[in-house]
Amino acid sequence: MNDWPEAWSDDNRGNRYGRGSASAQPDPARVMRQVRRPASGAYGGSGPSAPPYGGGVPQQPSYQGGQGYGDDAGYDGYDSGYNTGHVYGSPGGGGPGGPGGPGAVRPRPNWRRRIKWTAITLVTVLVVTSVATYFWADSKLHRDVDLSKVIDRPASGDGTNYLIVGSDSRAGLSAEQKKKLHTGSAEGKRTDSMMILHVADNGDDVLISLPRDSNVTIPSYKGSTSGKLYPATGRQTKLNAAYAEDGPTLLVRTVEANMGLHIDHYVEIGFAGFANIVDAVGGVTIDIDKGFKDKYSGADFKAGKQTLNGEQALAFVRTRHAFAASDLQRTKNQQKFLSALAHQVATPSTVLNPFKLYPTMGAGLDSLTVDKGMSLWDLASMFWAMKGVNGGDGKSMNMPISGSVGGNLVWDKAKVKTLVDELNNDQKVTVSGD
Repeated sequence: MNDWPEAWSDDNRGNRYGRGSASAQPDPARVMRQVRRPASGAYGGSGPSAPPYGGGVPQQPSYQGGQGYGDDAGYDGYDSGYNTGHVYGSPGGGGPGGPGGPGAVRPRPNWRRRIKWTAITLVTVLVVTSVATYFWADSKLHRDVDLSKVIDRPASGDGTNYLIVGSDSRAGLSAEQKKKLHTGSAEGKRTDSMMILHVADNGDDVLISLPRDSNVTIPSYKGSTSGKLYPATGRQTKLNAAYAEDGPTLLVRTVEANMGLHIDHYVEIGFAGFANIVDAVGGVTIDIDKGFKDKYSGADFKAGKQTLNGEQALAFVRTRHAFAASDLQRTKNQQKFLSALAHQVATPSTVLNPFKLYPTMGAGLDSLTVDKGMSLWDLASMFWAMKGVNGGDGKSMNMPISGSVGGNLVWDKAKVKTLVDELNNDQKVTVSGD
């Protein structure tokens, strides 16, 4: 008895190549009936049934409605794709044409999400850098002047008054540097320049130069180190002698007593620090009205616009022997240069360039001596005000002078009183100085 189905009988298999046949010829191609799809409903009934004996292999069930399990099992409309050849590589599958396949279409990038996280990252970096810079800069300030030791102070007015002092301190300078900067080798420390910057609440800022040869009366004061009270004796002297006698606190006390103006903050810078700031910022451009020379300061300038380095800048602000009105002209030059320096520091080329900004800040902060109540915000406010004065947003002037006595310049008391009243009330200054 032949156990093969009809389609696989010994009689119709031809030669037996591949089935133990000795023939050297390969089997001819033949139809594989077991995978042929019979006509719809070939087997009858609502579900699949076994074909009759010898009828071949049944069709794989379809899950579409009306065939196979669709109607009875509740799979109406479902097609796995098995019978259509899309099991692999079907849309949404893992093969060709699906995600990750050679024909796959990448999803569009979510630019809104990317921009959002980029912005968050940039803001975070900016905040962290700003906070770190603030604490770094704050730690460099030398808050050595205690204004609480100043006695009998006038009442505060509107705005903020800064006493800005350039001292001739040679501290930290080598013999070679002293020679190069023409500072001399005098012992002690005196004020080479003094200015009052009034930062007004209404924006009318004023920069007032106080000639160091101003004739003033030394008032009663408390010693900065001894704490001893020294009574007033009516002694008159040059303004810069007050600083030489007992330092910043006596200078503040003397200015307040002779002007009647409350000083809110004190800022001092020495020779070396001044030159270092100018070099760190890359030099300061200034327009010199008339050329001059001075062998004492080392000045040798021609008229016109030029950029000064630290050594040249120091010579420019210290020169007085080249002028007839020596101290008054020097204070004008000092005002002009300091305003130009503040303007240069605040330019985008400095502020936005960390390789220039940090050295400039470091040089400035290292060389500044301020009062204990000075904050970085106060310091920034002072520099911005000086920049504004240089740009024409404020007024710069010398102290009003009425004459001289013993070679010292005498302040015009009436004009000084008007000036102080206008400053205390944040009014536009109408007083002018020489």
